[in-house]
Amino acid sequence: MKEPLWTSSFIKLMIGNLFIFMSFQMLIPTLPPYIKSIGASGTEIGLVTALFSIGAVLSRPFIGFMLEYKARKPLVLIGALLLLLITFLYPLSQVVVIFLAFRLLHGLAWGWSTTVNGTAAVDVVPNSRLGEGMGYYGLSITIGMIIAPSLGIFLFQVTSFQNLVYISGALGVVALILLGTVHYQTPELVLNTKKEDLKFSYIGSLVDKAGSFPALVTLMICLGYGAIVTFIVIFGEERGIDQIFLFYLTNAIMASISRPIAGKWFDQKGPRGLVLTTISITFIGMWVLSFAHSNLMIAVAGVLFGVGFGSLIPTLQSWTLSMTAPNRRGVANGMFFSSIDLGIGISGFVFGVLAQYFPIASLFQISSFFMVVALILTILEGRRTKEVRQPKEAI
Repeated sequence: MKEPLWTSSFIKLMIGNLFIFMSFQMLIPTLPPYIKSIGASGTEIGLVTALFSIGAVLSRPFIGFMLEYKARKPLVLIGALLLLLITFLYPLSQVVVIFLAFRLLHGLAWGWSTTVNGTAAVDVVPNSRLGEGMGYYGLSITIGMIIAPSLGIFLFQVTSFQNLVYISGALGVVALILLGTVHYQTPELVLNTKKEDLKFSYIGSLVDKAGSFPALVTLMICLGYGAIVTFIVIFGEERGIDQIFLFYLTNAIMASISRPIAGKWFDQKGPRGLVLTTISITFIGMWVLSFAHSNLMIAVAGVLFGVGFGSLIPTLQSWTLSMTAPNRRGVANGMFFSSIDLGIGISGFVFGVLAQYFPIASLFQISSFFMVVALILTILEGRRTKEVRQPKEAI
């Protein structure tokens, strides 16, 4: 008999995390055009993503260490509250430098919140259904990353940036209320550990060696994806595509359909074949997007991204956590999300500089080759693992 997955705590945690991601992600595609409107250069537009990512990466080792000995609930609520407060700071700035400082602070809070929420979800999900459970939980991340940007774009076009921030904040309030009602399950090993028994190491709390390979693949994937996150709205403006939200809409629909299937595939057959398939589909989606000149092509690219990237990120998270000891899940989650933020941040900055010399469609094509690198790494790792498990007979 299967252990129960759909408990009230899991449902509320998943929905609360969805609102956290929606509150945050609806601002993502609107920040580059907004900061451009107040006088930012191409390099400064890239810094919108880069500084945020730096803040997230800097904070995660500290929260990962705290998760080795602290209960989950207060950490989850503090993270959600910090995100809410910082969101309301954005309309206060019309100066590029101050705006970028807020992005750094937002990154610090984001690193905190995503690490503790993901760890709390792993604690609630039965180990026998880790792939399936984290797949569904991953939908709260993926759908938030997909639906919210299209909502943000729509609101940015029909109302003021200030009103957009207020709506984002309202979603954050709902998330805070939901997360406050969850019954968290902190592992006994964590509850029985005292801070005095642990020794903090920044590198040791930044990287969990056991789950480092899927985190490396995640980094490569997000180095490719960052160019799209940063420039897709501006790309639509350049191409005269007036329904750019269709990319996010079709993306969300296909991610919702494909992700539960991918979760069961993970539990039954393991991650490698699934990762190879979804990377390949995402690569094709990036090239389709780069050639898009119509709403139809944008929608087709969104479908491919939904099936590919929409299943890929939760799969990589499940793979990372499945290789990690229970008391190190906070560190592993921090490492996983740092791979996402670092990849997107570096990509946003580098391609922000390159945007001064290349058309945006070319940036999408160049960035797609990080997918090829991720594909090669996964193939090589699979062969290495097979050789270790099946050593050649001595001659």
